[in-house]
Amino acid sequence: MNPERIFDAFPAPSYRGNQEQALRDIRDAFAAGNDVVLVRAPTGSGKSLLARAVAGCARTVDDAEPSEASGAYYTTPQVSQLDDVAADDLLADLNVIRGKSNYSCILPNERNTPVNQAPCVRERGYDCSVKHRCPYFSDRAIASNREIAAMTLAYFMQTAGSEVFRKRDVVVVDEAHGLAEWAEMYATIQLGPRTVPFWDDLRVPEIDDVERAVRYAENLAQTCTRRKDDLLAQDSLSPAEVRERDRLQELIGELDWFVSDYRDPQSPTTWLVDQSPSNSSSGGQDDGDDEDPQGGPLTIKPMNPEKYLQHTVWDRGNKFALLSATILNKDAFCRQVGLTPDKVALVDVGHTFPVENRPLYDVAQGKMTYEHRGDTTPKIARTIVRLMQRHPDEKGLIHAHSYDIQERLADLLRDFGVGERIRVHDRDGRDAALEEWKASNDPDVFLSVKMEEALDLKGDLCRWQVLCKAPFLNTGDSRVAHRLEEGQWAWYYRTALRTVIQACGRVVRAPDDHGATYLADSSLLDLFERARTDMPDWFEEQVDRMSTPELPEFQPRAALSGSDGVTGTRGHGGTSTDDDSNGGRSRSRSRRSGRSSSSSSSSSPVADVWDTEG
Repeated sequence: MNPERIFDAFPAPSYRGNQEQALRDIRDAFAAGNDVVLVRAPTGSGKSLLARAVAGCARTVDDAEPSEASGAYYTTPQVSQLDDVAADDLLADLNVIRGKSNYSCILPNERNTPVNQAPCVRERGYDCSVKHRCPYFSDRAIASNREIAAMTLAYFMQTAGSEVFRKRDVVVVDEAHGLAEWAEMYATIQLGPRTVPFWDDLRVPEIDDVERAVRYAENLAQTCTRRKDDLLAQDSLSPAEVRERDRLQELIGELDWFVSDYRDPQSPTTWLVDQSPSNSSSGGQDDGDDEDPQGGPLTIKPMNPEKYLQHTVWDRGNKFALLSATILNKDAFCRQVGLTPDKVALVDVGHTFPVENRPLYDVAQGKMTYEHRGDTTPKIARTIVRLMQRHPDEKGLIHAHSYDIQERLADLLRDFGVGERIRVHDRDGRDAALEEWKASNDPDVFLSVKMEEALDLKGDLCRWQVLCKAPFLNTGDSRVAHRLEEGQWAWYYRTALRTVIQACGRVVRAPDDHGATYLADSSLLDLFERARTDMPDWFEEQVDRMSTPELPEFQPRAALSGSDGVTGTRGHGGTSTDDDSNGGRSRSRSRRSGRSSSSSSSSSPVADVWDTEG
């Protein structure tokens, strides 16, 4: 790697904001001998451009010895982020490759067939006459031979050990804040009717410890291998059989990894096993011949993904740049992903968006924990109506946190008579519903679930949003419960804060953009107090300026009529002179509330956040 090339590799014709200083700091961090540089860059920093500049510092093929790695990888966990890269003319030399299922076969009778189910994978010995023009193999060949290959983190991890995508000189990971969680998710093994093709034929015992899960995994891997070999012995497979064969191959790899890792005395990984109750539709039939109780679907989870990351990420490059707005604590992040903190540099990029353009407002109506949700949700629904009155001509986004909360809010808002301005989505149609809402010119309000990240709502696409629930992780999850039993509360609050900061960036995307964020769950105020030491300075400034807005009286008809219902509320995200003048009083009230809540729950922090529903 040659860090001195970073300015020449920057793809834009000029710098904006703090980009030039960021490049200088990144260059100096690598020049100082660091193998890994964390770049904490807030929304609007142009992280993709910085990423391209770092990738451009990689050793070239011409400069490398035959045994030396050259070129760079750009990877991101977000599919939408990769789409943005592919569409950006300034990043045209990032050669994008996606998984086979994203490409269609070009044979005349197979135009609607994804490449991973095409004749070349269905028929033994099939010689494709147009393989040289196959969109997947063409993109793969280009990406593997060019200086910078771009792909999702999932594809990047899946190609670990590939002869095509070998080790490179530089690896850049964009949106890297969730790297540990993504690794845990990818390494998690789900065994049930949706993931095991012959689940109904299996007899699954009750599994009460990891050792028994290992023995069951060994037996299941052998069964999968026999079934896969039977499929491979056939001359031709149907698309369904191809899917089964590929899934069996994946499952064998997952099970073998789990068994070998558990048996490795040097592995740092802690494994947890959850089992659902058995029923007649999953886990096979109990014929009474076996004395062992019948068990249900299994989830096998790794707690410490360092070894998995070593194989899938850290062994893939010489130098690494990890970029995100929300790597909140360097040492904690390094521990989670298996890096030594004193060998990692952190580069902070300053925020260039005026703080007054990204205001936070306290409209808390109570706690949204499962115990209190029934009382608080109707109050939040009424508040949303008042906010619709405050923003009559502007689109709004409601972060409902879960489908249960989304459904409750939607029903209440319809009962209040404002349903015609409300849009919702389900699990299957979320992307289509989002795009339809974004394309509309109507000031509709979108009730979303899990859209705190990777969403670009610039300008009039959205001017205000509501956080309905503090995004604490589900304490009913065995991984979360295990960490909290070990006292990892700082991690718990930091993870929730990270999601809040990500959400706040959805509606303000440029220095001249503006958007308001309203906090409806009082636990959010408590979160800010508990996690304050991990806040970036620029977000702490937002929190310190937080105020309580003066909202119009509850008049649902006014939320549809196009009348403000209150004067002086237009402009920067609905800010007003009245709001600013009340800011000091409101901040004091909010902070007192947060400290009081913290004090009352100091003996048992889970009392404030316990939520098994998510």
